Amino acid sequence: MVGKEKAREKGNIGIMGGTFDPIHIGHLLAAEEAREKYNLEKVYFVPVGYPPHKKEELLSHAQHRYLMTVLATVNNPYFVISRIEMDASAHTYTYTIDTVTQFREILGPEKKLYFITGADAILDINTWKGYDELLQLCYFIAVTRPGYSLSRLEQKTSRELLSRISILTIPGVGISSTDIRERVKENKTIKYLTTSGVEQYILKNKLYCS
Repeated sequence: MVGKEKAREKGNIGIMGGTFDPIHIGHLLAAEEAREKYNLEKVYFVPVGYPPHKKEELLSHAQHRYLMTVLATVNNPYFVISRIEMDASAHTYTYTIDTVTQFREILGPEKKLYFITGADAILDINTWKGYDELLQLCYFIAVTRPGYSLSRLEQKTSRELLSRISILTIPGVGISSTDIRERVKENKTIKYLTTSGVEQYILKNKLYCS
């Protein structure tokens, strides 16, 4: 059975990785819900540098994605932006296990780490580099999204490791970065799909127009 217990220990830290191309309301809602339910001291947003599962030429420049993430989170004192993956060597693939290992080294052994990710990603957890070791390094918060079922998760890994994955159900927000990029390309409004600051940044820098 996938773990659903609520953590209340002090010093819990959340880590949310993603391309954030662009960051949107769904990301922010998931992070805030996780922060409250799991009593997270901070949630670190980690824009990916050079992800192995996506073609680099299809991503916006890392600096654009970083600045949009800063703009989206600046008003929440519990949200922190980390450049840990962006500052890695150019064209070096960045893997979650390496990122979590670095956070563990920086924050020390006493911190309880929670990696926050979407239901679509967690269903492929057994394909992640060193996923069994990763599930020993941190706990996972699987955020449910409309159209995804986590019932198949129990077939993906051992019962012991499943106990380190918790399900977080948030209000249904069917927003995706892909949809936002398509709307910009089609000259449609993206108001209220992301923050005002991110919306203005996209328009000012003419992102996703071609």
